Amino acid sequence: MPAKGGYNGIDYVSLQWLADHRRIRVRLGGTPPGMKAMLLAAGRGERMGELSTAAPKPLLRPNDEALIERQIRLLREAGITDLVVNLSYRGALIRELLGDGTRYGVAIRYSEEGEPPLETAGGIVKALPLLGPQPFLVVNADIVTDFDYRSLARRAGEHAASATGLLGTLVLVPNPAHHPGGDYGIDASGLASVHATHLTFAGISLLHPELFANTAAGRAPLRPLLDAAIAARRLAAVRHDGLWIDVGTPARFAAARRALLAC
Repeated sequence: MPAKGGYNGIDYVSLQWLADHRRIRVRLGGTPPGMKAMLLAAGRGERMGELSTAAPKPLLRPNDEALIERQIRLLREAGITDLVVNLSYRGALIRELLGDGTRYGVAIRYSEEGEPPLETAGGIVKALPLLGPQPFLVVNADIVTDFDYRSLARRAGEHAASATGLLGTLVLVPNPAHHPGGDYGIDASGLASVHATHLTFAGISLLHPELFANTAAGRAPLRPLLDAAIAARRLAAVRHDGLWIDVGTPARFAAARRALLAC
């Protein structure tokens, strides 16, 4: 016979099923409950010229969605609905558009950096109190991609025990024409490597807070932290061969528009 009693009208058997289902979902590769993501939206976009004069680059619209709105939709579709957005250049316009995220089906909190922005690592360090102690996604708000964020989120369990595990996983793409020298490669163990740079960091990653343990508040770039984690063999990488455009110039913005029209 099922056990009597329960919580808020749910019997103990149902509660046990829900708990087991939650564990199975994570084990089979679902997005971990409570997974958070940070959208990097503080950059000025100086190479965009007049396109980013009136509005920050994440608000540019290659189609009916602003760049940052598309990223929010993809994250929500992957089951990631707890978001942090960092703000600097014309950040009030981003906050005005997105609000608290309710109309997008997500919850958005903001990390105000002021001017100038704190660079990537500095911005993440400032936002850590909002991101919490578990691994979180970090995504550039100004890229156009069809990368499935669920495939990265399901790696969170590998990063949770950071004392013996990984500090992060980077998403890498084939070197684009504007960055032929690349950033990293992937070795036979699935770890990021600096010895073969035929791939470029996509601006998408799963990172553990411990990666930033020795980074003081203030402006700080991300690359030195990634390189140190690679040297310690604590940074994994995955390759994405699908759609990916870094909207860093008017020409690449036009390319993003064409790509989305073709989808």
